[in-house]
Amino acid sequence: MSDTLASENTVSLKSLYESYSTNRQPYLHRGRECAKYTIPALLPPEGSTSATKLYQPYQSFGARGVNNLAAKFLLTQLPPNSPFFRLTVDDYMLKQMTGRDGMRAAVEEALNSMERSVMMGIESSNIRTATFEAMKLLLATGNALVHLAPQGGMKVFRLDRYVAKRDPMGNLLETITKETISALELPAAHRLFLSKQDSASSKAAHEDIHELYTCVRRTTDGWDVWQEVGGIELPDTRGTYPPEKSPWLALRYIAQDGEDYGRGFVEEYIGDIKSLEALRKAIVQGAAAAAKVLFLVKPNSTTKMKVLAESESGDIREGNAEDVTVLHLDKAADFRIAAETAKEIQESLAYAFMLNSAIQRNGERVTAEEIRTMVAELETAQGGAYSTLSQEFQLPLLVVKMHQMEAEGKLPALPKGIVKPLITTGIEAIGRGNDFTKLQQMLSAIQPLGPEAIQQRLNVADYIKRIGTSVGIDMKGLIFSDEEVAQQQQQQQMQQMIQQLGPNAVTQLGGMAKQGMANEAPPQ
Repeated sequence: MSDTLASENTVSLKSLYESYSTNRQPYLHRGRECAKYTIPALLPPEGSTSATKLYQPYQSFGARGVNNLAAKFLLTQLPPNSPFFRLTVDDYMLKQMTGRDGMRAAVEEALNSMERSVMMGIESSNIRTATFEAMKLLLATGNALVHLAPQGGMKVFRLDRYVAKRDPMGNLLETITKETISALELPAAHRLFLSKQDSASSKAAHEDIHELYTCVRRTTDGWDVWQEVGGIELPDTRGTYPPEKSPWLALRYIAQDGEDYGRGFVEEYIGDIKSLEALRKAIVQGAAAAAKVLFLVKPNSTTKMKVLAESESGDIREGNAEDVTVLHLDKAADFRIAAETAKEIQESLAYAFMLNSAIQRNGERVTAEEIRTMVAELETAQGGAYSTLSQEFQLPLLVVKMHQMEAEGKLPALPKGIVKPLITTGIEAIGRGNDFTKLQQMLSAIQPLGPEAIQQRLNVADYIKRIGTSVGIDMKGLIFSDEEVAQQQQQQQMQQMIQQLGPNAVTQLGGMAKQGMANEAPPQ
């Protein structure tokens, strides 16, 4: 791999981009077709500009489904008001680092403070807004490239603006982005550099619009990055990133073995979406034709067309009613079949896109537990996508963001290999939800044994902790510890003794306390 990449260093990024585009073309074609019937602006046709009139679907169900799923994924990947990760330390490593036991509480408190700092850094940028755009691209086209800028924020590239290359294991080797920018968007130093180049070697040096290519390439030591315009490398743009900390993330919705790009969610249901589009188009056009009112007058009839056209409602005119007929379509039965078929397809797609109309069945009494159960089943069905996104988006996002905050001095440097981030949403959240269901089932199963058996055999404190963990709640300070429960029991006993002893209770208790202290005092 290193020899191949070394030989490619002599080739301009524009040439590499064009050569990689051949492999990207099938995915780009499928992505554009899927976007056409959902949200066409996500991946417009080739050669489109902001002024190009895009295809207008006859149904909005595809757009509604993509937006709904993207919103659910956004809440899963970046849940509001709660971190999507935990910083953990292994018990053995913690003991080796501190030299003694009993330090976990203090260490976890410090790590929790760092978690809040990282989440504050994420929330203060436009990462959430860009993530929603990336989720829509992943669902519709299967691919998206995001760049976590060092100054904060995230930029999203759609598939027609970048190329990617992976090894047989699916690990990212190289990405090249293509941006069309104005000369005024380039730094002054870069504009001056391009103006000094020989016009024969670079026609772009004197143009107002430039094609900026950015390459991020994997090396044995990490990542190399540089930029070119018109085949000329721009000065001060070459840099490096540590391994696993590249801010350029090429995301895939469905990762296929041996493929450089991913497949989208819409691609799996494109048959139903296209069928719904065709039926809706036929129904809409047929309804428009059926709604047209057209009067036909017999030739050489006594009823004049001019009289019929100029008459107002309620006027009295000479004529024969048999001379006039109204054109109408006898297609009601055909339209009914098309509408019923479209409804069946729409209901099937509603389950796939996890819409509320599919979750709630038709009925007068639909229990909340029934809805929660169906929601959990649909969420579990997305487990494969959650797994891919947690490894290719959430974890790299966290690592890069922490690395950037460490470089800015906003976060202390963590011991390498000691503190590890653990993603707690997505597929992990599904696992916790299953734990919660099993705990509820267990309690329901042992309830017939009676409250005495539960009190004698069930560790209530541990059960409450496991319930809180299964629903993702921070249990610190929420429930009383064993020591706090013992103190409460002592206070209750003291109050009972005060009530039993009467008005002189305080004096008697004080005397008992002094006597106890005297007995415990060492002899002089």
